[in-house]
Amino acid sequence: MREIKVAVVGTKFMGRAHANAYRQARAFFSPPLAPVLHLACGTNEKETREFAEKFGFSGYTTDWREAVGDPQVGLVDICSPNDLHAPIALAAAKAGKAVFCEKPLARDLSEAKEMLRAVSDAGVPHMICFNYRFFPAIRLAKGLIEDGALGEIRQFHALYLQDWGLAPGLPLTWRFQKERAGSGALGDTAVHIVDLARFLVGEVAEVTGMLTTFVRERPLPGGGMGKVDVDDTAAFLARFSSGATGVFETSRVALGRKNFMHLEVNGSRGSLFWNAEDPNWLWFYSLDDPASVRGFRRIMVTEEVHPYAKNWWPTGHVLGYEHTFVHAVVELLSALSAGRNPVPSFVDGVRAQAVLEAVLLSEGSRRWERVPA
Repeated sequence: MREIKVAVVGTKFMGRAHANAYRQARAFFSPPLAPVLHLACGTNEKETREFAEKFGFSGYTTDWREAVGDPQVGLVDICSPNDLHAPIALAAAKAGKAVFCEKPLARDLSEAKEMLRAVSDAGVPHMICFNYRFFPAIRLAKGLIEDGALGEIRQFHALYLQDWGLAPGLPLTWRFQKERAGSGALGDTAVHIVDLARFLVGEVAEVTGMLTTFVRERPLPGGGMGKVDVDDTAAFLARFSSGATGVFETSRVALGRKNFMHLEVNGSRGSLFWNAEDPNWLWFYSLDDPASVRGFRRIMVTEEVHPYAKNWWPTGHVLGYEHTFVHAVVELLSALSAGRNPVPSFVDGVRAQAVLEAVLLSEGSRRWERVPA
């Protein structure tokens, strides 16, 4: 079997999710191109060495340039803070390496477009990790919509609420700094529901929204307090190119909510909804059901006929968050083996970023704003 050597840049939350995915993809799916964990890259040498040993990397480095420049590396996986996405991706493209990048693609639309141009001009494969697309229930929802089971799509509703931003004493990390993150909840969590809206319903044409910062100062690592200059919450209305309407809200300070992502799609013939905290179930309502038994049905999406499910456990033995990364990696490796570009690509990253850009513009103008082409 052909192999591809992988460098994972970033050893925290996302680095662990990605490193685990490469191991599980090879074990459960036998992709036509086998990933080899070659280099781990982080900023702290002790932590990076421990990360490399734990996940079975051949080696480690604290310099991302070394990871990208290693002639044995064929795939650069970017799990770093947002301000490093562009420089790492540009360097990887120049070196002729395939690129897999965490969301959001960049800090702003201009930077995202630069990344897309770089990989396109270099002719290297590129993928963004919108992992929620890879839940079997989301794939089933996509199929139902495409098959016309909901009729004409009229409304899309999305909530993505977390409360980790309220943890006592939470310091001023890069996620609360515009220079490093680009935005707050908007780029961190809203980008996921924007991508799922595009995936399920289609392109967003215009938006009007507002951003709010509730916790304006946070402790500095060296003592004292520092200013937060990104949003804690974001809310916006949308009109899709199809004529459907959308309502979006996200928060990192919604007390009691841990990873509450609720999606609902309403059409002329049916509706569906799904929540990431109960991800193996899709709720579906259809006018085609007899009136006497009509109502939302709860579908457990773990049968062999459901996407990805047959590679895991028997029916009813549920899947979770980590499995979405495995499925994304399987798509990535299958595409690389077949000589096609994986999906979602940097194009999807740019289009999602364009929606975020329009929301930011609307916050300033207090008007509806067109999503940049």
